[in-house]
Amino acid sequence: MSTAGTPGPPAAARRRMPRGLAGALAVTALLALYVWQIAGRGVAMVRTGEPALVGIGLGVLVIPLLVLGLVAREYRLAARVQRMADALADAGELPVDDLPRSPGGRIDRAAADAAFEERRAVVEQAPDDWKAWYHLAFAYDAAGDRRRAREALRRASALFTA
Repeated sequence: MSTAGTPGPPAAARRRMPRGLAGALAVTALLALYVWQIAGRGVAMVRTGEPALVGIGLGVLVIPLLVLGLVAREYRLAARVQRMADALADAGELPVDDLPRSPGGRIDRAAADAAFEERRAVVEQAPDDWKAWYHLAFAYDAAGDRRRAREALRRASALFTA
C-alpha cells in the first residue's frame, strides 16, 4: 500500500489473477478427482486378469488420457489468448463491447451482425493477421456463434505463435 506522495508498485506488480482463473482451477481440480476415480476403476479391471475385464479396463484407461490432453489444450489456448489480449491492450487495439443492448442486456442482433460483417471483411483482406482473427472471434461471440468464435480464437492463436 502506498502512502501520500509515494508511488504504488508498478502496473506489472499489481496485476491481478485473470478473471475466471479460480473457477477454471476449481473445475479442473474436480475433473482431476473424477479422472483419478476412472483410472482407479480401469486399473482394478485390468488387475482381475479376466480377458473381457482387461479389455474394458484398458479402454477405460484411455478416458483419463483424453481428458488430460483436452484440459492441457484448453489451458494452452487460454494462456495464448491472454498473451494476445495483453499485446492488443498494449497497442490500444483490444475489442470494445460497444454494441447496443436491450434493457435485459441482450446484444442487438442487427448491430452484432453488422459488426461481424466488418470483422469478416478485415479477415478476408488479411487472412494471416492474428489480430483480425482475434477481433473476428469476438464478433462471432457477440453474434451468438460460440463454436465459430472458438475456431477463430484457435486460428488467431496459431497465427500468433507462428
